[in-house]
Amino acid sequence: MADLAESTAKLQLDEETGEMVSKGELKKRQKKREKAKAKVAAKSEEKANPAKPAPKPKATTEEPTIDPDQMFKAGFLDDVFKIRPMKPVFTRFPPEPNGFLHIGHAKAIAINFGFARFHGGQCYLRYDDTNPEAEEQVYFDAILEMVEWLGFKPYKITYSSDKFQKLYDLAEKLIELERAYVCQCNDTEIKLQRGGEKGTAGPRYRCKHAEQSVEDNLKKFRDMRDGHYKPQEAFLRMKQDTPHFRTGYKWKIYPTYDFTHCLCDSFEGITHSLCTTEFVQSRVSYEWLNKTLGVYEPMQREYGRLSITGTILSKRKILKLVEEKVVRGWNDPRLYTLIGIKRRGVPPGAILEFVNELGVTTTNSVIEIKRFEQAVRKYLERTVPRLMLVLDPVPVVIEDADDLDGKPLTIPFSPKDPKMGTHDLEFSKTVYIDRSDFREEDDPTFFRLAPGKTVGLLQVPYPIKAVSFTKDDATGKVTEIRAVFDREKKKPKAYIQWVPSEEAGSRRAEARVYNSLFKSNNPNDASGGFLDDVNPESEIVYPNALIESGFNEVKRRAPWPEAAGESELGKGGPESVRFQAMRIAYFALDSDSTDDRIVLNRIVPLKEDVGKS
Repeated sequence: MADLAESTAKLQLDEETGEMVSKGELKKRQKKREKAKAKVAAKSEEKANPAKPAPKPKATTEEPTIDPDQMFKAGFLDDVFKIRPMKPVFTRFPPEPNGFLHIGHAKAIAINFGFARFHGGQCYLRYDDTNPEAEEQVYFDAILEMVEWLGFKPYKITYSSDKFQKLYDLAEKLIELERAYVCQCNDTEIKLQRGGEKGTAGPRYRCKHAEQSVEDNLKKFRDMRDGHYKPQEAFLRMKQDTPHFRTGYKWKIYPTYDFTHCLCDSFEGITHSLCTTEFVQSRVSYEWLNKTLGVYEPMQREYGRLSITGTILSKRKILKLVEEKVVRGWNDPRLYTLIGIKRRGVPPGAILEFVNELGVTTTNSVIEIKRFEQAVRKYLERTVPRLMLVLDPVPVVIEDADDLDGKPLTIPFSPKDPKMGTHDLEFSKTVYIDRSDFREEDDPTFFRLAPGKTVGLLQVPYPIKAVSFTKDDATGKVTEIRAVFDREKKKPKAYIQWVPSEEAGSRRAEARVYNSLFKSNNPNDASGGFLDDVNPESEIVYPNALIESGFNEVKRRAPWPEAAGESELGKGGPESVRFQAMRIAYFALDSDSTDDRIVLNRIVPLKEDVGKS
């Protein structure tokens, strides 16, 4: 795999913004600026000639502001509210606490909590804990953590299991209304009643147990409640004999999603029940059950779910990756679980902005990873500071740098946003550059450092010229470069990042560069299965990277940015320490870090790195 810094070999300095960009991008910007100057000149002429109409307002070069509420103001969600313009609005986010949330759940959180907030209402967090076999406290805790990380506060936290008695009483009421009965058919019989496997085996017909009297059904249902049947031997709804995570052995029967969902919505006074389109068919039973029982009737509507190609979201398959030690755990930065995305350093505000930009319709959204990364990159570009990081450092001794040795250089955290401030970086006679920024033999197509060739150091007043180098005979690697300032040459063809010596404040770091976990765009269909599709270069570790001393200030002022669930100073985990490593990528501090050890995760590559590794 080509080195990261190598992939930015032909970047050039945009002197107006201080950015390193491709040659083509620099030409585009220069043309745009020439046009802007021409407009200014034309404007001056128009002012001098009163007969001409007033000039048009000068076009702004700033990126348009994204309206965070756009998806609620127009389109599907606006139509949903117009169908039932009831206030106050009450919604709910009802996850099953049997696994960790993934990127698709972020859309559901943003829609349900955001819809209620936009209309001045509230959103419940309701744990749909009706499956005792898979529920664990760690999942309950992780779900709440992710909701709060995305910047939302539940109106109330409720549990479907707290309503089991009420649900049971309503089930008996259905029996008394002759609208429910206890069935004892097996799976084969049920399929035949529905027309067979594909619905073509014959006409549909009613189960014989539907003719039972109310008294017989009540007796059998109460026998189910008291544990007189084997699992799945009889059902009004599902029956199990496993202790529930919260209610223990009190209940021998458990309600299905379709039975629980609509009634819990009714109990909590939900006005708009928003769920994904796989529940479209359930709307019939949702409305029928509430109406039949004569309880308050919420309104259910369905939107398209969000999924991402190039990865897997299945809990079973992720568990396999964890068990096989392909990944570190459910929060591995290469996974698209929300705890994994968070650990990698993706800001919660970027996720919300991504969902808002996609919009909400009834069509499922299947998004490529690169589109998600582009949204994250665009968000980080305007919200995080810039620092210099060297992944594979090699020392450069600048022989005539005595006049600058130990002197501070004042460097902005962002060339575009003065509000981010500046920091002082102590210059040292020995600096470190990336090994890929030096070649032992010059090449006319290579614009960085080589013997006799000059290159600029970002934010340093003079470029440097390499005069000699030494190598390790055993490894063949360059161990030191000797250079001098080229004080006569004012404008080098290229600039590279650098860091001072550790004595001048730089710190060692382990940098983990993450690429796609899988080689193909659809690992589920890969030959040999998804485990055979794992990318061997999904994680590349640089154990001896060097980060400049400005990192300490960035860490002290975290989170970057202050948004969503990271809304104020100090509110956020290590992953809220984010920055752009100039010419390399965006990075965040990993949870493996300690006071004495810095571990960095690559969040996303720079724009110029797209499609390259």
